[in-house]
Amino acid sequence: MSGPLRVLLADAAPLQRAGLRTVLTGGQTVSPQEDGRPDTREIVVAGEAGDGVEAVDLARRLLPDVLITDVTLPRLDGLAVARAVSEARLAVRVLILTGHDSDEEVIAAIVAGAAGYLCKDAAHDELVAAVHAVAAGGAVITPPVLARMLNRLAGTLSAGTTDAGARLSPLTGREREVLIHVARGRSNSEIAATLRVSETTVKTHVGHVLTKLRLRDRTQAVVLAYETGLIRPGA
Repeated sequence: MSGPLRVLLADAAPLQRAGLRTVLTGGQTVSPQEDGRPDTREIVVAGEAGDGVEAVDLARRLLPDVLITDVTLPRLDGLAVARAVSEARLAVRVLILTGHDSDEEVIAAIVAGAAGYLCKDAAHDELVAAVHAVAAGGAVITPPVLARMLNRLAGTLSAGTTDAGARLSPLTGREREVLIHVARGRSNSEIAATLRVSETTVKTHVGHVLTKLRLRDRTQAVVLAYETGLIRPGA
């Protein structure tokens, strides 16, 4: 990757957008890419929107690497924005910021196609790292919410695993293995090293998994892996 990392900010409050701009373009941290090398790209703000309709329009026209949107926006909320970007198949990753701490909301964000969900009180360097991670194709869920979600999943796995075989039946044995590694948070390069195959082969397997299971991205793949009992919290 070369060139600056371009972001679009969507928030109804001009002061909030100004604060985000300062954090993102000020003292920036270095974040690892999937190949293990640090992502040192400068973050630049490509545009700003004050409501959801404007955010979707600018996303279409500017095609930023990442759209950072408040979950609460006039006209279209952040979830609807993520859904519109996903349905339009734009090459734009969506990171949702929220003042809430709701498990249901983060699940709705994942279903809508968001690649990240972060609380507004996150540390500045955590936000910058999340932007880099999302831009690189990763997924970010605010840690406290993720921990609670995994605990809830653990409590319902016994009731939800009866149809696991049917839901995962389209996958080959190697594709299931790759899905397990994805659910454990491993990058393509790490999976390739573990399975002793090329990174291109891993990317192909991941693509097949998403296509066969009708999933939008790796985030939904992780959720499905836990829901079906393919992997358990702490495993």
